[in-house]
Amino acid sequence: MGTIAAISLWFIPLIIASILIVGTLKRVPTYESFVEGGKEGIKIAVSIIPFLVGMLVAVSIFRASGALDALTGWIRPGLTNLGLPPEIVPLALIRPISGTAALGMTSDLIATYGPDSFPGRLASILQGSTDTTFYVLTVYFGSVGIRKMGDALKVGLLADIVGIFIAIFVALLVF
Repeated sequence: MGTIAAISLWFIPLIIASILIVGTLKRVPTYESFVEGGKEGIKIAVSIIPFLVGMLVAVSIFRASGALDALTGWIRPGLTNLGLPPEIVPLALIRPISGTAALGMTSDLIATYGPDSFPGRLASILQGSTDTTFYVLTVYFGSVGIRKMGDALKVGLLADIVGIFIAIFVALLVF
């Protein structure tokens, strides 16, 4: 095993051990603090679940209703004229909504066209260039009770749009 592999194998356990040692030296009740953190984590998870379920249902309805396919059909001619694969549209539309659904679509594109194809590379770049804006707003803002999220939504969607265009630009430039 090489030096880097050994370091990476032991890195996280060493960080955890360091935290426990420093906490013990400072006379912090480390086990009790750990248990309290776990209780807090469970409370947060329970408060997030309704928002998460609502978002997953909305994504499923959007895909199952055929709205996603209809939108892709409308945009297909323009994308084909630009030399872009129309198969990337569902990924670009779903990515701001659900990271899991987007990852599934990326996996499907890579399985269908191959990792070295233009659609596979573009999907990979797009997956890393945007965020799950609606998921973040729904789950995290909802769980802490923030109701006015208009500006955060605008900025998040603007960042997603910029990420999509930059991903396309980079893919066309490099590949």
